Amino acid sequence: MSQWFDYLPLILEGAWVTVELTVLGSILALVMAFIAGLGRLSRWWILRALATVYIEFFRGTSIFVQLFWVYFVLPLFGLSLTPLEAGVLALGLNVGAYGAEVVRGAVQSIGREQYEACIALNLTRWQALRQVIIPQAFIIMLPTFGNNAIELLKATAVVSLISLADLTFQAQVVRAQTGNTMVPFMTILVIYFIFASIISFGVRGLERRLTRGLDGVRT
Repeated sequence: MSQWFDYLPLILEGAWVTVELTVLGSILALVMAFIAGLGRLSRWWILRALATVYIEFFRGTSIFVQLFWVYFVLPLFGLSLTPLEAGVLALGLNVGAYGAEVVRGAVQSIGREQYEACIALNLTRWQALRQVIIPQAFIIMLPTFGNNAIELLKATAVVSLISLADLTFQAQVVRAQTGNTMVPFMTILVIYFIFASIISFGVRGLERRLTRGLDGVRT
């Protein structure tokens, strides 16, 4: 066990990389979710088509292939990324495609009376979305966004395939050097669970804060 504590800093370094991937990937996923989700609702067919292609492509292909394509194929076109950048890009685009459907569904679930009220107030389409529709729809999106963030957290393990020293990669290093499989992988199992619990707690807290004082809001 004393030998294990010598390797604990490696696991903690991997945990920090996993946190970076999760936070940056979630930010990118959130941005892409809103761009593509609202694009699906656009009046312009070209925007709807581009959003649909993005969503279906990233939902219909493997995250493994997407990661390898970003890291190994893009350099052939003159775009070289670090392992961290490639991981954030692949994870963010992949999860963002799933989030886009959440955005689209939440916006469409808002009652027609809300749109009619915006028309009565002489709001433009953008003003109605920004000031009335999206604030209400965001509350509906939150639980699923939380699930998507947890899925992204778990998917960060794939970056070990491109030698990015995340939690899973460091656990493999410890296993190779100590011959012990149970302890390092039990440790990262607990760490992943803690990170997921933090995300769940944060999302629930934000949901309670946003719905405080609202009557009739069901989340």
